[in-house]
Amino acid sequence: MSTTSETPVLSVRGLKTHFHLREGLIKAVDGVDLDVRRGKTLCVVGESGSGKSMMARSVLQIVTPPGRVVDGSMMFSRDGGGSVDIAALDPTGKEIRAIRGRDIAMIFQEPMNSLSPVHTVGDQLVEKILLHHKIGTKAAIERTVEALDRVGIPDPRRRLAAYPFELSGGMRQRVMIAMALACRPAMLIADEPTTALDVTTQANILELMRTLQDETGMAVMFITHDLGVVAEIADEVAVMYLGQVVERGSVEDIFYEPQHPYTLALLASIPKLGARHSTGKRLTAIEGMVPHPLNRPTGCPFNTRCPEAVAGLCDRADPALKELRPNHFGACHLRDPQHIKSRNPVEAGV
Repeated sequence: MSTTSETPVLSVRGLKTHFHLREGLIKAVDGVDLDVRRGKTLCVVGESGSGKSMMARSVLQIVTPPGRVVDGSMMFSRDGGGSVDIAALDPTGKEIRAIRGRDIAMIFQEPMNSLSPVHTVGDQLVEKILLHHKIGTKAAIERTVEALDRVGIPDPRRRLAAYPFELSGGMRQRVMIAMALACRPAMLIADEPTTALDVTTQANILELMRTLQDETGMAVMFITHDLGVVAEIADEVAVMYLGQVVERGSVEDIFYEPQHPYTLALLASIPKLGARHSTGKRLTAIEGMVPHPLNRPTGCPFNTRCPEAVAGLCDRADPALKELRPNHFGACHLRDPQHIKSRNPVEAGV
């Protein structure tokens, strides 16, 4: 990918999104720290229920009530200069509505549910362009045709009159990408955009997104549970578990020098071609399930499933995200440099 400025387009610090329900408090996002840089791809990974999608929706202030952002900052750097804290904006105000779709665009998981079934593809794309740019309808139509052509839609002008149900899954996903990129955003959030697609279409979509990123220099936050995709497209990786980032670093750090037990468990669970045939062993699985958010464990959120958990330590205090080595962060008591120094030589394995 192209080399660009290291200044983050989006810098998230201490982000918390809570749901106050009759049954109790759900901490869907609980103190997330991460940066998304211009021209770079940050992949956010974790099991279902880790808070990945809710974190992404929080960035755009589209959390469904009774959920809301209750703490933290989300500093967004505009292309024209200056920055704005998205967390401080009114979710229904003009300022955040001007940012959504124009400066920060999002591709949702299921395009059939995201596109209106009673409006044509052309109407939906033209409406978005007219909403964010002061141009005429004819110019908006031409930009729509250009956007559809750019994402590989054959005969794009004719497709303007098509309804979403007339298109295949891969075509609908390309329409969603065209809609997201029509206003040339500074940042794209892609929430598992290839989950429902076959592997060939998935590869084409990923290649398309990479090409468009190289051309425009946009920042990308790519949410996925597929570590194969992460290895292919990521520059940086944030591993989430139960609403928190438990490890963050470059793709090389995460794949070759992982530190957090959860990251290690995710990597160990990747199927290896021919492994069972040669060893006779079953696939490695992470023990247990992601806890229900109303029954969060005390201490480290992963301690109930962690093979390295230490009683009296991991089940008491929630570890902070600390820099373990340059630009490589982890939230684990056992990897905390201060904890390692406090142990005696035998315990430390010296």
